Amino acid sequence: MSKFYVTMTDKFMSGWGPARGKSNKLVISCDTLNEAEVVAENARARSEMKYVNIRSTKPSYPNSHVSRHGRDEGDYESWFNFA
Repeated sequence: MSKFYVTMTDKFMSGWGPARGKSNKLVISCDTLNEAEVVAENARARSEMKYVNIRSTKPSYPNSHVSRHGRDEGDYESWFNFA
């Protein structure tokens, strides 16, 4: 089964904590393109998120701090709901 990945840079979390000196990338995996579109729309509505993209391949950011999440992890369920 193919996955889709919504990727974004979190401006607020970049540069400190685990991301000290790096960009903080957030990657949310989605089961369908429709889910990915909803997550991307919700990400674009947040002022701290920039460079929001939908990918069909698993992203790699070797020079960034990456947080990976899915629908069932923590408070990320709300990202899958229409705004």
